[in-house]
Amino acid sequence: MSETRNQIDILRIMNMIPHRYPFLMVDRIIDLQPGQSAVGIKNVTMNEPQFMGHFPGFPVMPGVLIIEAMAQTAGLVVVEFMGLESKRKIVYFMTIDNARFRKPITPGDTIYIHVEKLQSRGPVWKFKGTAKVDDKVCAEATFSAMITDAEEQSEKA
Repeated sequence: MSETRNQIDILRIMNMIPHRYPFLMVDRIIDLQPGQSAVGIKNVTMNEPQFMGHFPGFPVMPGVLIIEAMAQTAGLVVVEFMGLESKRKIVYFMTIDNARFRKPITPGDTIYIHVEKLQSRGPVWKFKGTAKVDDKVCAEATFSAMITDAEEQSEKA
């Protein structure tokens, strides 16, 4: 499978961020501007574990997982920008602001996750994220995260 500079397939995503099933929320990046923005795809399927209980008879993608998909997409923007320097880093949420859930996302939907950097100062990055299905906004939020050294975190544990 060929890949252009601004597209990332699932194998490369798994090489870039530590998340794995069932918590890997991005299947592909279709547009990436390192350090600036990205558009990711999440294909929502009925066999995902959250749908056993959220909600029986009417499966709806939990809002926190939609926000997590935005954060993982933003993480890929940062990792691609940082290059090899990102290998010993870990990312923590700092804030989630102005989260809005406008339309339910259900199995069979393809979520287009749009993230755009609002600012970065040192280790803190702030993004605006939007999740769309069929060009309709389903969720949006602004969020920030801090990038820290993984070694520092393991020493604290």
